Amino acid sequence: MGWQAWFTLAVVFLMVVVLVRDVVSPAAAVVGTMVVLFVAGIITPAQAFSGFSNPAPITVAALYVLARAVEKTGGLQPILAATLGEGVGKRRSLSRLLAPTAAASAFLNNTPIVAMLAPQVTEWAERRGISPSRFLMPLSFAAILGGVVTVIGTSTNLVVSGLLEEYGREPIGMFEITRVGLPLAVVGVLFLVVASPFLLRERRGPRRALEEGFREFLVGMEVAAGGTLDGVAVEAGGLRHLKGVFLVEIERTGEIIAPVTPTTILRGGDRLTFVGRADIIPDLQATRGLVSAEEPHIEGFDSARHTFFEAVIGPASPLVGKTLKEAGFRGKYQAAVVAIHRAGSRVRAKFGEVRLRVGDTLLLLTDPGFRDRWRDRSDFLLVSRLGGTPPGVSRKAWLVGLITLAIVLVAGSGFLPILQAALIGAIALVVLGVLTGGEARAAIDLEVILVIAAAFGIGAAIEASGLAEALATGLVDALAWLGPTGVLLGVLIATVALTELITNNAAAVLMFPIALSTADQLALDPRPFAIAIAIAASASFLTPIGYQTNTMVYGPGGYRFGDYARLGLPLTVLVVVVTVAVVPLFWPFN
Repeated sequence: MGWQAWFTLAVVFLMVVVLVRDVVSPAAAVVGTMVVLFVAGIITPAQAFSGFSNPAPITVAALYVLARAVEKTGGLQPILAATLGEGVGKRRSLSRLLAPTAAASAFLNNTPIVAMLAPQVTEWAERRGISPSRFLMPLSFAAILGGVVTVIGTSTNLVVSGLLEEYGREPIGMFEITRVGLPLAVVGVLFLVVASPFLLRERRGPRRALEEGFREFLVGMEVAAGGTLDGVAVEAGGLRHLKGVFLVEIERTGEIIAPVTPTTILRGGDRLTFVGRADIIPDLQATRGLVSAEEPHIEGFDSARHTFFEAVIGPASPLVGKTLKEAGFRGKYQAAVVAIHRAGSRVRAKFGEVRLRVGDTLLLLTDPGFRDRWRDRSDFLLVSRLGGTPPGVSRKAWLVGLITLAIVLVAGSGFLPILQAALIGAIALVVLGVLTGGEARAAIDLEVILVIAAAFGIGAAIEASGLAEALATGLVDALAWLGPTGVLLGVLIATVALTELITNNAAAVLMFPIALSTADQLALDPRPFAIAIAIAASASFLTPIGYQTNTMVYGPGGYRFGDYARLGLPLTVLVVVVTVAVVPLFWPFN
């Protein structure tokens, strides 16, 4: 290899390390890598920024708008109500949940689907005394499986389609990938229904922990009349910087004072509510001028003033790597952290000293408008209210369904390319008043769009530097004795391993030029390799951090890291076997 190939390998390896260790956001890592390769002269300006003019990221952005419209109008609510019902058995309930989830994911982005369904599945399971862990991971996996049924089912399919177009080949048709995706989804869902009750252990999620350990979260105290705190400001009385607990509200003669400022004057008889680790922090008991009050009851906090929310921290969150104090959490979000759950258990350390990680679930006490303020921001991957009634179905839900059907039919028939059909549908949603312009803009995950667009430049560098050819030569030398099917298997396994470490879109872009060079060296049609990469890059079932929907259910399900491999490893093997068996039947090597 020449210096360009070695330089590209080093830069890409560094990017993978940065992504794995969550040093910066995925977009910053991928865009930064592309810029370094461009500045180093590995790629031309046209190659570096080719992804920004490719149909793939624009199509993904338009489909995000469509998914947001479905979420806003509650288009999936009737389906959810009909499928879950009053199920009496785990397998029966699983089959009624997973099949429609996979079907919906074939046409809508799976991230908002899981965001819509996960909180309601959790509520449904809790009401019946069943652990949500029995359903949430299979829900995520079913959404991933459904995404490979059509080219618009997941952004990865569109990325691979865009790459084919970039290299002068026909893009993937709307239902072309269905020939392998549909049998894969059917077999995968059947496996989940049959095997998950055996393989998944029952875990206790944050909601159950909140109910069972409520006294550890909220403590009521009263200001003693005539005591040392009567007539004293909160900060002057030493109640502003307590370790491990903080003052969330004051109740005075039936009125609520919240949020509490440092200058708020305390009065005798004031009832103070503190949030935090009251079971290990003696600060309150040692504070002169305070006397213990009766513990507040949990239902008292589900009102117009405040309620509880679950919020899952994603890889793009600015909170990753920071403590609550460093992030200025209370001031920025107007919310009090009641508990932090990580890897299936509640964090026992003082909240102010805990550095937040991807997948952490925060239990928050805040006002009912919290979800509306933060649902479309990168700060939290999932925000769901604890308790309460599920959102209703809007009168415009039928309109969203009609537009979705029109996009599928128009693109599937070839009357219009997928990009044009998706853009027309997104614009129609705004023009017809289903979404406002601001809602449409907020629905687009710019982090994902930037990763996709910049990754095209990295793929071009891998090709132009000679790195793809060198890696392909190694792959061919190692697996050529197994024939084309063996080489395809090698590409699949490499893609599966890579997608567990970095984002699925980045994995697809990095593997594509290598697969293309491999096919060229063996004088094979590259299309079966491209289809296999699209499938494998989405087949992220081994860890909670390899795919967004897995991260979304990690905390709420109370899962531990190894739970994913327990169910995901046999499912991954199944996906690889079916893909290797089916792809050559419909996309011959020669």
